[in-house]
Amino acid sequence: MDKTKRIRHTVVFKLKHANGSSEERNFLTSASALSFIDGVENFELLKQISQKNSYDWGISMEFASQAIYDCYNQHPDHVTFVENRWLKEVDHFLEIDYQL
Repeated sequence: MDKTKRIRHTVVFKLKHANGSSEERNFLTSASALSFIDGVENFELLKQISQKNSYDWGISMEFASQAIYDCYNQHPDHVTFVENRWLKEVDHFLEIDYQL
């Protein structure tokens, strides 16, 4: 793997909260705040509409290199979000990272 190539980090997920609920909106707002972490580029929060799977939402973001992606993963705001929100409120998910 070339550690100097761009990384696109993607995740699709289903929340434990009801669609359209205030809890869902609150979670999505918190997830969107990840876009302000240094190194995050092209952040998108996406509504998943395919009937071929049970996921409701997707997040996509890019990083200039593997090293910057690694810093994001260790950033205190990301770690706190995962521990306090993601692990408690996400029912199931699929994470895929691409080298661009």
